[in-house]
Amino acid sequence: MKIYQLHRQQRLAINIQQAWEFFSSPHYLNRITPDFFHVEITSPVPDDIYAGLLISYQMQAVFGVPMAWMSEVCHCDKPQRFVYQQRVGPFNFWSHEVKLTACPEGVVLEDIVFYTMPFSWLGQALHALLIGKKLQQIFDTRRDYLQAQWGV
Repeated sequence: MKIYQLHRQQRLAINIQQAWEFFSSPHYLNRITPDFFHVEITSPVPDDIYAGLLISYQMQAVFGVPMAWMSEVCHCDKPQRFVYQQRVGPFNFWSHEVKLTACPEGVVLEDIVFYTMPFSWLGQALHALLIGKKLQQIFDTRRDYLQAQWGV
């Protein structure tokens, strides 16, 4: 089984509390992702996330096909970091850490994602042909939106 990793880092001119409020809320996902990746939250989400929180979504990530996704907030160290992991969804494994570190310009945002594909060699082929590029596009759109809003 191949383990894939995405790592992104970006400086933003926003204080750590504002960054926490933005990134810890799934309500902003559609702002920071491409149009093809429409997300609808299908469970109640409190104002403050916490370890153990389950969030369910309906998303259209590939070819507009709707799919269910449920994530669990596994770690929550407000306002420095949180980790959510897929409990139900298209990957065999998905873990996304969002890390916020105060800096003189505002905050350093770091995304650290580990994931594995289902379907053995077929999943690896799908990753090489499509999924890897879609994930890069999602995080590129995120970077561009954040740069336009709060870029240093």
